[in-house]
Amino acid sequence: MGQTSPDRTEARGEDVTAVQRTRSSRSQALQPSRVRRPPNLSHGTWRNRVRHRPDPGGGGGRSTAPAPIVLLVDDEQSIRTICRVNLEGDGLAVLEAKSGAEALEQVRSGHPSLVLLDVMMPGVDGWSVAEQLAAGPETRDIPVVFLSARATLEDRVRAQMLGAVGYVVKPFDPLELAGVVRDVLERVAGGEREQLNRDLPVQG
Repeated sequence: MGQTSPDRTEARGEDVTAVQRTRSSRSQALQPSRVRRPPNLSHGTWRNRVRHRPDPGGGGGRSTAPAPIVLLVDDEQSIRTICRVNLEGDGLAVLEAKSGAEALEQVRSGHPSLVLLDVMMPGVDGWSVAEQLAAGPETRDIPVVFLSARATLEDRVRAQMLGAVGYVVKPFDPLELAGVVRDVLERVAGGEREQLNRDLPVQG
């Protein structure tokens, strides 16, 4: 066999070196690069923000406070029914009483947030119920709103003297009753109870 010339051997060596360099370059290109994390994403800050992001819809969700309880006192079933439908439709809880005596029992057992009280009822009327509520240490602070067909100034003044904070004259729009209740509860909670009582004779 003939001997390989030095020039050909040297050329092959250069070819092998070039191939090795190419493989090395490809290997480095395939290695994952180390990306520098911006300062604001260091120490798990980004993960923490995702984990503690607010709930959809403004965060915090809906309030879990219990619905105010309204005791509706009227001897007419039709009035109680239509008022109940509208009050419950606005998210209020409703208790019913068809007489003054039953109203006093419901107050003691149901602990209402507010009493809607008819005036003219057989037996114990609304005036007597309000008087007993105002005299009781555990019931005197319950807001009372009268529902009555009696619209004279004398009746309003009497309601004021009994500590009432509202006076709704019949016939009234039952769709507006929930708004009246919520307004009274909000104002009483805001410290305006005495003002509501003072304004009673001049309420529209």
